[in-house]
Amino acid sequence: NDWSIARPLGVQARAEKALDGTDHRHHVIARCLGRYDTGLSFSALYLHHFLVMIREATTADWSRIWPIFSEITKAGDTYAYPVDTDIATAESLWMKKPDRTFVFEEGSEILGTYYLKTNHDGPGQHVCNCGYMVSTEARGKGVARRMCQHSQIIAREMGYQAMQFNFVASSNEVAVSLWQKLGFEIAGRLPKAFNHPSRGFVDAFVMYKWLDK
Repeated sequence: NDWSIARPLGVQARAEKALDGTDHRHHVIARCLGRYDTGLSFSALYLHHFLVMIREATTADWSRIWPIFSEITKAGDTYAYPVDTDIATAESLWMKKPDRTFVFEEGSEILGTYYLKTNHDGPGQHVCNCGYMVSTEARGKGVARRMCQHSQIIAREMGYQAMQFNFVASSNEVAVSLWQKLGFEIAGRLPKAFNHPSRGFVDAFVMYKWLDK
C-alpha cells in the first residue's frame, strides 16, 4: 500500500492503536466509510476520508444540526424530548450539556450527529451515554452504525469502560436491532414507559455494552 502521504488521523487511529499496539489507519478509514475492501491503497482511502468524516461539532454547526434535531423531536416516535422543544433548549440539550458532540459530514452536508456524556457521576462515572440522530435523507446509508462505532472508540479513549442507552423505545425496531448487532444487550425493560404517537404506550429498553468486549 502507498503510505507516502500518510498523516496522523487523530482520535480514531490513536484510540485503536492504543488498544493493541497496531497501526489501524488503513482499516479505520475503510471501516468508517463502510468500505471493507482494505486492499484499496491508503492514499485512495485517505482522499475519501475528506469527503466523509465524523468530526467534533462546533458552535457554527448548530444551524445545520437544528433541522435534524427538530425533525426527529417533532415526530415524537423515538426521543423522549417534548415535540415542541424550542431551538434554544435544543441547543443546550445537544451542544452544551453533553461532554462532546460530533457530526457526520459528507462534503459540506451534515447527515447525522451524536453526543457523548457521562451517564452518572461518582461510582458510575466509568459509564457513558450517547444519543444519535440521522437526517431523513441519510437513513439506510449506515450513518447511525458508523457514528455508534466511532462513539465507542471515542469513549474508550476518554477512559469510559461501558456505554448505556437509557431509554430506547421498543417500537424503534431498526435502532434496537442495530444496537444489538453492535454488541449492546437489553439490560432492562420499562413497561409502557414510552408514549408513541400512533402505537400508544410501548415498552422502553435500557441497553448496555461493556466496551472491553
